[in-house]
Amino acid sequence: MVVTKKFLLNILLLTIIFLGFAQNKASNVSSSVYKKRVLDNIEIDILSSYYTQDGDNAAVTGGIGTEKLDDGAFNINIAIPLNADGVLTIDGTVSAYTSASSSNLNPFSGASSGGDDEDDDKDNSSKVTGSPWVESSGASKQDVWVNGNIGYSHSSDDRNNIWGANVNFANEYDYSSLGFGASFARLFNDQNTELGIKGNIYLDMWRPEYPTEIAEYVHYNGNFSAGYFQDIDIFDNDGNVVTGSNGWSPITNTLIDDKGRDSYSLSLSLSQMLSMNSQISLFFDLVSQKGWLANPMQRVYFKDKDNFYIGNASDIPNYTTTSNREVFQLADDIERLPDNRLKVPMGMRFNYYINEYFVLRNYYRYYADDWGLVSHTADIEVPVKVSQSFTLYPSYRYYTQTEAKYFAGYEEHLSTEEFYTSDFDLSKFYSSQFGFGIQYNDLLSKTNFWMLGLKNINLNYSYNKRNTGLEFHIISLGTKFMVK
Repeated sequence: MVVTKKFLLNILLLTIIFLGFAQNKASNVSSSVYKKRVLDNIEIDILSSYYTQDGDNAAVTGGIGTEKLDDGAFNINIAIPLNADGVLTIDGTVSAYTSASSSNLNPFSGASSGGDDEDDDKDNSSKVTGSPWVESSGASKQDVWVNGNIGYSHSSDDRNNIWGANVNFANEYDYSSLGFGASFARLFNDQNTELGIKGNIYLDMWRPEYPTEIAEYVHYNGNFSAGYFQDIDIFDNDGNVVTGSNGWSPITNTLIDDKGRDSYSLSLSLSQMLSMNSQISLFFDLVSQKGWLANPMQRVYFKDKDNFYIGNASDIPNYTTTSNREVFQLADDIERLPDNRLKVPMGMRFNYYINEYFVLRNYYRYYADDWGLVSHTADIEVPVKVSQSFTLYPSYRYYTQTEAKYFAGYEEHLSTEEFYTSDFDLSKFYSSQFGFGIQYNDLLSKTNFWMLGLKNINLNYSYNKRNTGLEFHIISLGTKFMVK
């Protein structure tokens, strides 16, 4: 099945026209009829979280090496009722992370770019070290990701039609993203049934960062007498110093030729009350991506190419183990992937009210794309109401996926291949996630902070482990306030 950008744009355009028709129809309903406001007061949601992970398959260093990452994030969401029917939503997120693997974009400590002091050249070469298992002090070690979203939703007088629109912006040191979308939901059957459609477009732009050795090779056209590696020793697999035609070079000097990355998504959903105690929701998404979809930071090593290193040659035999602390292998190329990708997720939710103390929440998602990746996600959560104010949220999630057809591990690719990646996010793996949360509900918003009345507080913790060794922990604290 082929889905084009024109097709998705046409669907989105028809959606917007339909939204306008629904709005005009709703505006003709007599305003004299009493209607409950969609939102009575301004509500503020504040969420802070801490995430930490570690593993041994960093994509930046070609599929081996430390994946240690720490991230702290803060999110605030403000819902503002503009009138009885419309709500303006302002959402902002700031995420600051430190990544050991990303720091190894430049793993070579001690090297300098084009040093002018000839007396220091020989001494400098003996100090240059690096390792995929050691965090570098490179500029890519840490960064801040910011995201902002402004949305507006409008309900018809009978509350059976809801349309919305949003604009989104995100920025990180190596890319920016601008997105916008529209949505429409129709409720009928005494609001026991809801149909929804949503479309989004994201226009991203790379400011690409490359592995240091490849960027310097391209910049100086393979001249190692200038630039970053001036007077730096390069070793072969046996620890011998190599130069000239016997030395290292990447398989191509072509970097990113298209800095754009566009994504188009269309989502359909159906929610149905089956009984007084049960509800089911179905969803189907279609996502089309176009542009440079590979990550230019990520190295690839080929098994049919000779290996070359910088650092302490005595560590070469231990390169793939954590005992290697002072030698780094020069990349054969950066990750390269097709310039288009079609994703098809679909799934369901089923909620069942057992009694006043227990609710059963089930979730399943099937995902497939034209890169050959297929995944299944199953999730179960059982909220337990222990009192009028406190609810516990134990949960379990199981995830499994097949291997993308362009994936192979460290030194498993061939240089004759057109596309290749050693990113283990595209490998075959399965994972288990255990979670637990607790929520306090202030039923009458008795607790006040200045003009804010507390609605609820929730604390959540999750632990996830893949069979590849990657594991992460995440803890989050959320609060919801109402402006009085």
